[in-house]
Amino acid sequence: MVDMSELQAVFWDMDGTLVDTEPYWMESEYQLVRAHGGSWNDEKAHLLVGQALPFSATVLQQSGVQMGVREIIDHLTGQVVAKCAERMPWRPGARELLEELHAEQVRNALVTMSFTPLARAVADALPAGQLEFTVTGDMVSAGKPDPEAYHLAFDTMAADHQGRTGAQLQRQRCIAIEDSVPGTAAAAASGLVTLAVPHYTPLPETGQWHLLDTLDGARVTDLQQLLLRDPAPAVA
Repeated sequence: MVDMSELQAVFWDMDGTLVDTEPYWMESEYQLVRAHGGSWNDEKAHLLVGQALPFSATVLQQSGVQMGVREIIDHLTGQVVAKCAERMPWRPGARELLEELHAEQVRNALVTMSFTPLARAVADALPAGQLEFTVTGDMVSAGKPDPEAYHLAFDTMAADHQGRTGAQLQRQRCIAIEDSVPGTAAAAASGLVTLAVPHYTPLPETGQWHLLDTLDGARVTDLQQLLLRDPAPAVA
């Protein structure tokens, strides 16, 4: 029998989960819309949390930003990368949990809708090897809530997992950690056990994911227990 409490891998969302970059995004959105004479508010800013950047850029265009989609994405990403260079806003407990997972030889990867420059800046701020690779919004054709990014991350890790450990990577022994409605929907639809840690937007209790108020104090054993309580996943 397979020991379902054996955690094989964790797939981390980034913005709002590993790092609290959402205030940086929101500040940059406000500045950009004002510069173009448009109208922006907190409701619109919160609508973009967890969304794919092309979607966000379209909403910004509708709010008065007279730039192309890729131009908006590159501008906002550059602004957030610069702010992260001044201060990396780690979420409570995230680095400590990641460090313990790595020490326990649980594999870790990043799955984010941010584009490569920001993901690289965050990954480079961590000790080498803690995050094995990143899947970013510019690597997929459909952003969250579509599960494509999580499928890509799982398949990438599964490709060499058996050679490393002698065992195949199994979705029901991997956990995705998310904070937003689009993110949790994507992770759950991919068949991964999903841990939702709400930050800027509340998350309903639907039975598709586990809810935790904070990662502060969370341990590897806590994640292992989720595997024992998780229902059979439905892969989209």
